[in-house]
Amino acid sequence: MRIGFLGLGAIGRPIARHLTRSHQLRVWNRTAAKAASFASETGAEAVTTPREAARDAEVVFTCLPNSPEVEEVLAGGLEAALAPESTLVDLTSGIPETSRSIANRLSDRRIGWLDAPVSGGTAGADAGTLTIMIGGEAPVFSRVLPVLELFGKRIVHVGPAGAGHALKAVHNMLIAVNVFALGEGLTTLARAGVAPKTALEVINNANGRSFVSERLVPERVLSGAWPRTFRLALLDKDVAIARDLARSEGIEAPMMERVSELLAQAHQELGEEADHVEAIRLHERRAGVELRG
Repeated sequence: MRIGFLGLGAIGRPIARHLTRSHQLRVWNRTAAKAASFASETGAEAVTTPREAARDAEVVFTCLPNSPEVEEVLAGGLEAALAPESTLVDLTSGIPETSRSIANRLSDRRIGWLDAPVSGGTAGADAGTLTIMIGGEAPVFSRVLPVLELFGKRIVHVGPAGAGHALKAVHNMLIAVNVFALGEGLTTLARAGVAPKTALEVINNANGRSFVSERLVPERVLSGAWPRTFRLALLDKDVAIARDLARSEGIEAPMMERVSELLAQAHQELGEEADHVEAIRLHERRAGVELRG
């Protein structure tokens, strides 16, 4: 199959690498050197424009920071180059409303659309074990599923266009709530004389546990390693999408509103490159404790 792939970032690059093992790939990246480097390593063809990436492609993937960037490459020649009966698969963690708008436009030209955000981080992308949340029409999903299986382990069709992006935004909002809740809880306990490691041993063998308490806090906070695998800036963006979705649906969502405010503050204080779990550093500073060992 001829596949176009746009966006060779931390998640896109390993996904594209999996695809090269079974299909012919044309790759484009805003930083052209990244596309050239990837092509030299894998045998893919590097191209200099989004239009070239879509030429003769049966499936085109976009893996970009947000929906405005997807719209930008569509307007920059990608949309015009997509052929009837081809499919655009958007791996971006994007905006549901924008996804529905794009899907409607493409449908008029008999072009399929799937919003297909992923979860599992860089480790899941490297291993080909990502969870993929699919929004779009069922026949389009069935047609593209064999390609998705090259880098996904749990691939779920969750609803119509926009549904995948909606679920990803709410999913990431739940991660954010857990990060802030653990930061508040563990610093409170540390001040009260409970060692963080002891607190987690109890929490993780009781009903208050979560992926954040079981994996992220022990691996990053207690160790002091703070690896950077998913930027806080991107989590800030995703939670804002979830908040705006709730507003557009007329849902009162005070927790989404508050965690979005907290993330925006953390983003401003910690900067563009901070990892999302580093938000707990702010709790440490304010409480005057360190959650180590």
